[in-house]
Amino acid sequence: MRTSSLNKSGKKSKVNSEKDEVKRGHRSHSRGRISVVGIGPGALDQMTEKARKEIETADVVVGYKTYVTLIQSIIKPTAEVFSGVMGKEVDRAEIALKKALENKRVAVISSGDPGVYGMAGLVLEVADREKAEVPVEVVPGVTAATAAAAKLGAPLVTDFAVISLSDILTPWSLIEKRLKAAAESDFVIVLYNPQSQGRKEPLAKAYEILLKHRSPNTPVGIVRQAGRKGEETVVSTLKDLLICEVDMATTIIVGNSTTRVVNRRMVTPRGYEL
Repeated sequence: MRTSSLNKSGKKSKVNSEKDEVKRGHRSHSRGRISVVGIGPGALDQMTEKARKEIETADVVVGYKTYVTLIQSIIKPTAEVFSGVMGKEVDRAEIALKKALENKRVAVISSGDPGVYGMAGLVLEVADREKAEVPVEVVPGVTAATAAAAKLGAPLVTDFAVISLSDILTPWSLIEKRLKAAAESDFVIVLYNPQSQGRKEPLAKAYEILLKHRSPNTPVGIVRQAGRKGEETVVSTLKDLLICEVDMATTIIVGNSTTRVVNRRMVTPRGYEL
């Protein structure tokens, strides 16, 4: 297995210094293809058969280093692997396109589902920008929301909203607007990317918004490392949210006005008469 890393410097990856070569490839009929693969929460037994096959047969695997590590055991020995850090997603999409234009079978890795805060949209955008006629297939996976919900019980049985608290790509003013709308509308709310060591303010602000529209006793589920080693699950209440251990690998599910705790598990009734 040949492994390459995308470094943390501001330097562009090799693909950007070879634009002419890539553009020449556009003129040929490439047999290469890209599969943007959702690996689910991380455990191999929670990956779809289709996703596993795409990774096992790939000539090139591209992904965030943590996700690549999770699926290392099923990457074939002859595959070329490009892994890197957060913030280099565009570089990874460009490398995937370049390798596909070299007639390689490329798997771009996303955790969960690649179309939910994943790489699918970016890969399609980069291919369109370069006018590259490369087949791109999006392979779905189990999302963090549904994986966490399964651990907590059945909190997402009715309408729900998924909102990321990361303001790296979305301005906080828009996140706040969405939080207010979802809270006012009594959606069950799933929070992604709630906080990190250096970014605690968004969760505190979300907490204040939610408390204006929900009872302090609203059930809240907190799942860290869903489907991975070190998984932790807690069922608490909205009023105690900020005293719970939360990081970037945590998914939070805030119940609606009907959500309750049944035998220590969260349940949002669908509406059936019992």
